[in-house]
Amino acid sequence: MKKKLIYIPLVALLLGVSGCEKGFDELNINPTAATSINPLFTFNNAMINSTFPGQTLIFETAIVQQVFSPNSGIIAGGNYNVDNRGPTGANTGIWQRYYRDVVRYLVDVMAKTKDDVNRSNLYNMARIWKAYASMVLTDSYGDIPYSQAGLGFLQANVTPKYDTQESIYNDILKELTEATAALDASKPTEAGEIMYGGNIEKWKKLGNSLLLRAGMRLVKVNPTLAQSTAAKAFAGGVMTANADNALIRNNPNYQNPVGGTLNSTEAANFYLTRTFVDYLRANEDPRLASIAVRYVGAKSGAEQTAAKANRDPSVQIGMPLGFDNGTIPAQATADKLASFYDYSQVDRTRLARLDAPTFLVTTAQTQLLLAEAAQRGWITGSAADFYAAGITAHMQQLGDADANSAVPAAAITSYLQKHPYVAANGLEQINTQYWVASFLNGPEAFANFRRSDYPKLAPNPYPGKEIKGQFINRISYPDSELSVNAANLSEATSRQGPDNLDTRVWWDK
Repeated sequence: MKKKLIYIPLVALLLGVSGCEKGFDELNINPTAATSINPLFTFNNAMINSTFPGQTLIFETAIVQQVFSPNSGIIAGGNYNVDNRGPTGANTGIWQRYYRDVVRYLVDVMAKTKDDVNRSNLYNMARIWKAYASMVLTDSYGDIPYSQAGLGFLQANVTPKYDTQESIYNDILKELTEATAALDASKPTEAGEIMYGGNIEKWKKLGNSLLLRAGMRLVKVNPTLAQSTAAKAFAGGVMTANADNALIRNNPNYQNPVGGTLNSTEAANFYLTRTFVDYLRANEDPRLASIAVRYVGAKSGAEQTAAKANRDPSVQIGMPLGFDNGTIPAQATADKLASFYDYSQVDRTRLARLDAPTFLVTTAQTQLLLAEAAQRGWITGSAADFYAAGITAHMQQLGDADANSAVPAAAITSYLQKHPYVAANGLEQINTQYWVASFLNGPEAFANFRRSDYPKLAPNPYPGKEIKGQFINRISYPDSELSVNAANLSEATSRQGPDNLDTRVWWDK
């Protein structure tokens, strides 16, 4: 077979190549894609992602004995006083969500707005929210990456150093003080932000309320600084009404992660503890009717149906601590229940529904902290009045979370009359109410329990515990840090203490 050769002049080839290259550098450019991102969108994303992961049900809410599971495996943790490590371990929950989806976005927002005079309010809002997120992280773990956190993209720093909790708190106090003071309603107010719609007065109240929270964390380790900080926050103006609450109003597109856990694979695995239910029942607390549901007679998860649902406070029975999935059936029989599926749960059609709001910083919590500050003589005003205001705010907040959980005004009045503030028992009363007011805010309930040593909880009697003390004191670092940031992690544990559940954070002395 003869091969046929075709001759193409070199000049034609060159012209052809030249023609193909024309406009080639524009082919991979999407003409409709954004060339830059408004930092406000990034800020909103950070706030939305500040909702609490479902893993907080495994440690934080179980440690403070509000919600827990009798089951083991991936949901073992505070229910057994054991650690839960691994790539998807419960100890990764807050760490992963807050560093990946909150802190790194806030660092980016701050970098893009710091020198922009027209975005100074956004810059200072981001500083306030970063202080909030950093408090949640350091309160949970102790020493953490802080000064170098979130700089992986901006500075290629993927192995940030760990700062001491003391230095972190010192900077948080500075940031909250400076950023709150710098907010200025005469400048662009960022009406598109999702928390307050650019309302500078409410952002100032949030900044001061967080400053109060941060100051009160220090009552054991630095009472002088705690006092001066509480007084400064109070003088600056804090939350006084539920309209001031910092919350994420979840929806079908941005669901509540705790609600997601309680409405999916773990729906039949988590229960209100007997500790929590008995406290509310013994005090005839109307909030029990707002929180609990019992599927009377249920013998399985499939039988937890609307037809069996009973929300009457008088029939609620919390699950006792100290049992596992092998021993809880016999206890349920002893309690004259059909099975352990017959114990009371958080009502997942109300406070734990998929689109239930996530309350992060509230007037109820703030007023109760003011009650403690007044009881200690650190601020002016009546501790009893602040105490009553805190309880009232939380009972009213339940109606904001779900209309079917609203507490009638008459029930609030009756409860306050039956449970007046008594100065001799002030710290216990205030912080036990803080425990109730922080329901489903696991990180804050856990932090304030360690800070105040209230409520007076009996240790979880489960026999297989790993801890040496009576309660878990902190959450261990994720295993991923051992893989990617081992040197800095080792330095942190050498000064803070072993990376286990017994080591106390700096302010918990």
